[in-house]
Amino acid sequence: MEQINAVGRRKAAIARVFVSEGKGEIVINKRALENYFPSSILQYIVKQPLAKLDVLEKYDIKVNLVGGGYKGQAEALRLAIARALVKINPEDKAALRAEGFMTRDPRVVERKKPGQPKARKKFQFSKR
Repeated sequence: MEQINAVGRRKAAIARVFVSEGKGEIVINKRALENYFPSSILQYIVKQPLAKLDVLEKYDIKVNLVGGGYKGQAEALRLAIARALVKINPEDKAALRAEGFMTRDPRVVERKKPGQPKARKKFQFSKR
């Protein structure tokens, strides 16, 4: 099997993954998964699609991650891994979709409006 690549996005984060057969190593920006995401919760989020299909030890994954915060990056990576696994085996799509791993979360930060301190918050109104 040659390298399979896929892209995942969430908020401002973009994850490009390159999946090849191997022994389950995940390398993010030339760092191990455990170093890049010290939080076990974020590691769990990243590994969810692999665990669902029971292929944790089957593929080596190389990742380029840019933008966003750590939560958005982890969720972008989860989407990218799920998309790559579907490219490898299209029959897995139904199982991944049922868990919600194939859906791009469209929510992004709303832009700031002029004459306001934030997107929706207004400056304090003074009658006098």
